[in-house]
Amino acid sequence: MKNIIITLIIALTTFGFMQQGETITVKGSDTMVILAQRWAEIYMSKHPGVTIQVTGGGSGTGISGLINGTTDICNASRPMKKSEKEKLKQRYNTLGVEIKAAKDGIALYVHESNPVKELSLEQIRDIYKGNITNWKQVGGNDAKIILYSRENNSGTYVYFKDNVLNGDDFAPSAQNMPGTAAVVNAIAKDKNGIGYGGAAYGKGIRFLKVKEDANSQAYEPTEENVKSDKYPISRYLYMYLRSKPTGALKEYIDWTLSKEGQEIVNKVGYFPVK
Repeated sequence: MKNIIITLIIALTTFGFMQQGETITVKGSDTMVILAQRWAEIYMSKHPGVTIQVTGGGSGTGISGLINGTTDICNASRPMKKSEKEKLKQRYNTLGVEIKAAKDGIALYVHESNPVKELSLEQIRDIYKGNITNWKQVGGNDAKIILYSRENNSGTYVYFKDNVLNGDDFAPSAQNMPGTAAVVNAIAKDKNGIGYGGAAYGKGIRFLKVKEDANSQAYEPTEENVKSDKYPISRYLYMYLRSKPTGALKEYIDWTLSKEGQEIVNKVGYFPVK
């Protein structure tokens, strides 16, 4: 009888613990989805009382979720805008908490058979503005350049427009794809295509070297070149919170920035910040 009572107490204690399990929601950047999913998988395997739900949708979607209260963590491949922080302040009386989680180089993708090896920022700008329309104009084959871009809720789209196009509009012929994986898939099938996105996405395509101007040395988006800022179009990848984290949320954030969490950043294909 005594053994039965002890078993019941253990069962009730275990049930009570399960009821108290924590759920952390993560939403936002498609660039960061593969990293966030890998973090979540490994963390949950070691912390069975914590459930981490990861969805993409783009940085803009994640930031809206943070403001609307539908996510605990917003992943963003660009900094939050002043107007977005003001909305957060109006609703929660806080400008939020910004955490630099990883670093990334904006890679320029082309088909593996494309003979062009490198481009300057000016050439990339002219290609995406529609001023250069044939690969022959940049040392490639006599073929029309097919442009692949991202939708405007993407942090990568915003970064590229602000930092590569200097705020100018994309050429109307640019095809907007729903995610970086879709851009890569399109380039892998299109020998005349060019696209851009995170350096962790590289299967079936080739990265172009990028240089500041015609007289500069061109660099690939490797860890060394991105961390030393030799690669000219690199950026931080962020996590945003409404307020300073506590409890299970703080433990998870601390883990992503730990040696183990940052090693996963490297394994996924991005670059650690610590």
